[in-house]
Amino acid sequence: MPSPRRAAAKPRLLSGGNPQIAKADGDEPVRAYIEAMPDWKRDVGLQIDAAIERAVPGVARAVKWNSPLYGVPGKGWFLGVHCFAKYVKVAFFRGSALKPLPPVESKDPHARYLHVSPQEPLDVRQFERWVKQASKQPGWLAPKA
Repeated sequence: MPSPRRAAAKPRLLSGGNPQIAKADGDEPVRAYIEAMPDWKRDVGLQIDAAIERAVPGVARAVKWNSPLYGVPGKGWFLGVHCFAKYVKVAFFRGSALKPLPPVESKDPHARYLHVSPQEPLDVRQFERWVKQASKQPGWLAPKA
């Protein structure tokens, strides 16, 4: 007799509600991360992921250090996402080159952030413009030429 199927374990939520997802390349780990995002953050994750796909068809995805990363094959990662208690943080790794600048400064002079929350919803049109620009910049962990 076949053994009963076990339900897949839900990822553990780390502080601030960030899902703990094993490092892996591809769409599946990013989908698992988004599915595990709690409450309103899941809708934000779906909105961000869909906007990135529209702006950069065929975008590369991975989860590293419990954060989804988006990149261009051969150019490196241009954007990362991370859940905090009150907002979802979008990191543009070369955000200082974007026009207009994403609103939140970083200790890294090249990076800029966008915080998305119920009080500060995602401006999808502006976000897609930033994603298109960011995807053309040299990425983080890009292979050396």
